[in-house]
Amino acid sequence: MPLVTKPGPELIGPALVITKDSTAIYAELVTQGSLAVAAGWLSAVNHQDTAKLTDLSAEDIEIIGPRGSAHGRQVLAGWLARAGFAASTLRWFCGADGNVVVEQDARWSDPAAQVEQGRARVASRFVIHGQTVAAYQRHDTLDAALAAAGLTAADEVTG
Repeated sequence: MPLVTKPGPELIGPALVITKDSTAIYAELVTQGSLAVAAGWLSAVNHQDTAKLTDLSAEDIEIIGPRGSAHGRQVLAGWLARAGFAASTLRWFCGADGNVVVEQDARWSDPAAQVEQGRARVASRFVIHGQTVAAYQRHDTLDAALAAAGLTAADEVTG
């Protein structure tokens, strides 16, 4: 299986893609559908790309975190600036109904000082409708995220 760092349209057949944010995924699995939307959304968060994040988010996206929830694209820029969140993907889980769970090695930094404030293994749950994220929720454990999404270990995406 070829290892590539920049997937392109010329990519045919299985290839493991390692992205700049250390995300390891199989290219053919993320070129379309729910996984592609979640992967693009996470990349936008890691690169602080508010425009791309907005494009990949439903108009009334729900962002659910440890401090509560908020709705709408208008909250994304503020959330992205405040959160100081970036993560490397460890494992992917996907259901047929647009539920995606991603286990991650997460980092939080003070956006102003660019100083790391903490690390943890977390899981993100996505609800994908069409080509946009309708809901995003961070969980402290993979088991909690899988349960919220109605997924199990059998839904893990493997190459």
